[in-house]
Amino acid sequence: MTPTTKTTPRIALIAHDKKKDDMIRLAGEYLDFLKGCTLSATGTTGGRLANELGLSVERKHSGPVGGDLQIGALLVEGQIDCVIFLRDPMTPQPHEPDINALVRACDVHNIACATNVSTARLVLSRLSAASDKA
Repeated sequence: MTPTTKTTPRIALIAHDKKKDDMIRLAGEYLDFLKGCTLSATGTTGGRLANELGLSVERKHSGPVGGDLQIGALLVEGQIDCVIFLRDPMTPQPHEPDINALVRACDVHNIACATNVSTARLVLSRLSAASDKA
């Protein structure tokens, strides 16, 4: 019998401006689990997660200046297991092509991508349960 190796989930956290408060609340719900994960986030979201919740986060640029693409590059290199991207569907985004490229990369590489709080809770609950069993 081979011993199981516990792997640390690698999660990207991104939130549009009007969804940042939702991200902070969501991360607060899963704080104990997220403290044990390797986290990457775009600029302001990562700053808020670190400052308000004390999470250790590798911060990338802000989304509009390339942060979404930086997260996408990590994903393509196999360094991201899951993306939580709380999108604001009611506000036009100047970097929409970058957003679409990131979501497409998730689809191409079969990476879970939650774009709203309900789906994010499902994904984080499942990852947390799997982590507890490992």
